[in-house]
Amino acid sequence: MFINKILDGLHFINKPQRLFFQSLFSTMLVCQTAINFLSLARHSDLNEKTFRRNFRKPFCFPSLNRNISEKCQVVAPVAVAQDASFIKKSGNHTFGLDKFWNGSQSRVEKGLELSLISVIDQPNNASLALSAAQTPPHLARSETDKNRPTRIDFYLQHFLETVPHFPKAIKYLLADGFYAKLKFVNGVWQNGFHLISKLRADANLQYLFNGIQKPRGARRKFAGKVDFADLRQFEQTILTLDTKEIKLFSKVVWSVSLKRHLKLVIVKFKKRSVNLFSTDLAVAAAEVLKLYRSRFTIEFLIRDAKQSAGLADCQARDQKALEFHWNASFAAVNLARLKASQTNPAGEPKPFSMKSIKQQFFNEHLLKMFICKLDLEQTLIKYQEHFEKLRNYAVISA
Repeated sequence: MFINKILDGLHFINKPQRLFFQSLFSTMLVCQTAINFLSLARHSDLNEKTFRRNFRKPFCFPSLNRNISEKCQVVAPVAVAQDASFIKKSGNHTFGLDKFWNGSQSRVEKGLELSLISVIDQPNNASLALSAAQTPPHLARSETDKNRPTRIDFYLQHFLETVPHFPKAIKYLLADGFYAKLKFVNGVWQNGFHLISKLRADANLQYLFNGIQKPRGARRKFAGKVDFADLRQFEQTILTLDTKEIKLFSKVVWSVSLKRHLKLVIVKFKKRSVNLFSTDLAVAAAEVLKLYRSRFTIEFLIRDAKQSAGLADCQARDQKALEFHWNASFAAVNLARLKASQTNPAGEPKPFSMKSIKQQFFNEHLLKMFICKLDLEQTLIKYQEHFEKLRNYAVISA
């Protein structure tokens, strides 16, 4: 099985762990109900207590996920994405319960939050999870209280802890506008990476002064505040994306809040505009837009993990088991994507469907059970012309 080949590439895994993960991922890709300890035990030969016990053991998921991404033949990825996701959780004794932003409801709710870092596979317009960590509760929500760590401190810490597992070609971190804070931008830049993110519509920016300096006195640095209604000083580029014409206005400016030079790219389409920026001043405006658009693939990764890999189904209450469950869910999505890439012929891109991959695994598992329990001749049945039709039964995209 292809899962065994992935686990064989991990030098730090022992035989009991290898057998457990083989059973875990096989069961997660077969299970059609909520993926929790009880349902995992119902669909496998392992006991419920075995899953509970192993979910509290440490395991290096970033190494596993990087191994999967390399098997997926991701061509020299240059960017990773980071985002946070709200997880609903009932009860009052689960670690990490706090009020977090729930994007699906557009409001703050009580629950859990995870921080996810993924590798961007631009040619296939996809994200492959690398690391997931739980946001601690009761962190300061702004930097006004300097005696308490903020959520930005945690997001930066998670990023730095994952850096050793990045592919060598990674140069950019893609994040939404919430991460455009001074501490986060400086932390990413000081560790040799560039941030591509979004600025507020009323961002305080200054033009750089390039004129003749006075012979005496302090040198003039700025030439006035950027007026987003007057973009005559910007370099204009016109792109056509998905049959839509998009205008890009780019210029190196000074950010008052971030206290650094930025490559500002104003994207205008129809009556809307978005202010993107990069700490890499030499990057082209079109590349900034292209990379930032690829950030949204992390949203699809989270969606697949929630809908088909049991991301929000964990029954545990302590932090170790919760993070293990979340990382296992994302690893299951990575494995499904690997399986899809192996079945697709080279040069023929095909839409990825997590539900279709799981349906195929379930059908094949059920067929094997019939063959085994009815004592049928396995070789003859697998070479039957109808075997593949049964394997793809109820699949969305075969």
